[in-house]
Amino acid sequence: MTVADQTPGEPRKMRTSVKGPLMFSAFFAVLAFVAVLIFASGGSARAPRFDLAFTGAGIAFIVSLVVAAMLSMSHKENADYLGKGSGANLSSKRGHGSPGSPDSPDETETPDAGR
Repeated sequence: MTVADQTPGEPRKMRTSVKGPLMFSAFFAVLAFVAVLIFASGGSARAPRFDLAFTGAGIAFIVSLVVAAMLSMSHKENADYLGKGSGANLSSKRGHGSPGSPDSPDETETPDAGR
């Protein structure tokens, strides 16, 4: 489904919406903010480094947003014919040399056993 196929007034799917990648990026930005705020200060005796925490959050937000956008743009739907049919390896057919099949040889020896 492309942007041109959507009808006005209906909510978009998560893949075509902006909300999904923004929430994904915001989560990683908050995670980076907390991690940098805790680890950059070097302990509780020193003042927290909010400047590094905001820088880390901004970098994490931008990088994860770009990655999410690239992944959503590279998404391609499968062709319709791929979901149809029984598949190549869904069932095994007995025959062609399996024991007890009508076309298996009656002898139980291998060809080299008589030598």
